[in-house]
Amino acid sequence: MTDATHTSADMNRFASLLDRLAYEPGRNNKLRLMTNYFRNVPDPERGYALAAFTGGLDFPNAKPALIRALIAERTDPVLFGLSYDYVGDLSETVALMWPARDGGEPPPTLAEVVETLRTTGKLNLGKKIAAWLDALDETGRWALLKLMTGALRIGVSARLAKTAVADMGGLGPNDVEEVWNSLSPPYGELFAWVEGRAPKPDTSDPAPFRTPMLAHAIEEHELAALEPAEFVAEWKWDGIRVQAAVGRDASARTVARLHSRAGEDISGAFPDLIEALRRDDSGAFALDGELLVRTEAGIGTFNELQQRLNRKTVSSLLLARYPAHIRAYDLLSEHEADLRPLPFVERRARLEGFVARFGSERLDVSPLVPFATWEELAQARRDPAAHGVSEDIAAIEGVMLKRRDSIYEPGRPKGLWYKWKRDPHTVDAVLMYAQRGHGKRSSFYSDFTFGVWEGEGEAMSLVPVGKAYFGFTDTELAQLDRYVRNNTGNRFGPVREVLHGPDHGLVLEIAFEGLNRSTRHRSGIAMRFPRIARIRWDKPAREADTLASLEKLLKDR
Repeated sequence: MTDATHTSADMNRFASLLDRLAYEPGRNNKLRLMTNYFRNVPDPERGYALAAFTGGLDFPNAKPALIRALIAERTDPVLFGLSYDYVGDLSETVALMWPARDGGEPPPTLAEVVETLRTTGKLNLGKKIAAWLDALDETGRWALLKLMTGALRIGVSARLAKTAVADMGGLGPNDVEEVWNSLSPPYGELFAWVEGRAPKPDTSDPAPFRTPMLAHAIEEHELAALEPAEFVAEWKWDGIRVQAAVGRDASARTVARLHSRAGEDISGAFPDLIEALRRDDSGAFALDGELLVRTEAGIGTFNELQQRLNRKTVSSLLLARYPAHIRAYDLLSEHEADLRPLPFVERRARLEGFVARFGSERLDVSPLVPFATWEELAQARRDPAAHGVSEDIAAIEGVMLKRRDSIYEPGRPKGLWYKWKRDPHTVDAVLMYAQRGHGKRSSFYSDFTFGVWEGEGEAMSLVPVGKAYFGFTDTELAQLDRYVRNNTGNRFGPVREVLHGPDHGLVLEIAFEGLNRSTRHRSGIAMRFPRIARIRWDKPAREADTLASLEKLLKDR
């Protein structure tokens, strides 16, 4: 998209910021661009921009289908289909192809766009969006459509956006995180505080979110620089990191919340867990742990946990089949006392006592892994079954290392916590389909579906077992893209079928964390975190792995 300079606070200025952020690779430069924008753009525009960066906007009536319907009224559908296939990004394709009509409305402000998208019904929304697209330039149209679909993909995390706001007042990102959950778009109180025009926003939330402490990845050869006696190890579980917080509001009613690692309130999807947390005798507390589900066999797989995630309502069948569970890692507060400044070993002792008193089958403590040397810990990591773990082995991702004296410090401080994940499994698979990527990758085929062999002899055929879109370098991406273009057998919209067979095909070495049974996949198997570890230019397609080998891995896990 072309860059443009605007002095007004309309949508075009926000679009210019998005455009520059999308092509700016450096973190510090992204931070500078956002901080300057927040300083120079008035309320409520900057607040809605902040909400866009932090995922705080939702427009249920603004769907991609509506955008496709609008462009179909203005252009030849066949031409649009060919262009979309080439560009690979809906917002960019529509922005470039939209034939604007003169004499319409002036460019809208960002606030006008957000408030209209929130309040306008489906019947009238299309006409309004078309008028905006007429009034905006190409960059503005692109930004509008990205905002509507929630697919910014400009390399800006919510944390980085909050850091940009904090920089305005010489604060740290944790200062903003501390008050974040008590605020809502367009964040007028927040900007007034960081600019020194108003006091710190009220943080009397009885069950607030606290910025989590994160770990650095470590490899076995790096352990030699650490002293084993200074660390404690515990199992790392394959669920999602959560924070459970319980307190009493001004009316003395018990409030219980479940937060994701990013601070999103996910309580609505887990009413069974919220009910268990909201005990009259538990008092106020906050703990850090792993959200899991239980099955008759023990801790469920991540695939089974996904049955409960991102649901607004949960059926009684799901509640009974996959009851939610927290495996606790840390105790952050208890009875209004902030425990985060205490050393980890003290917090751990308090956590074990708290969970024992709590006495619920919905809550337990992640066991410690005894070790005296790194070799002993390496053996436990390789074989959890021989080191005290029974039915839950499939849910173990590796081990966590935590310094005994580490305080609970928000963010990812160096030298305190490490995650040492188990070695991934690998399989040689054959490339079957490729799809264009998004954002910077919209010009490349970068999403790859791969398969393994099923059957024997003349009946041998490929069955898809997964999809990967990372793990390769930029150079390898260019090579894969070129291979796809030169070996296309068929096209299905933005997807290309890549020529594949026993005597012709590209073998990819796929690394993955684990396998689960899945009724949604034709192979009956779902891979956990698949990525391309290596392109096997040297290996004939017929020598790729088989579905039987994956089935055996699934049985042996």
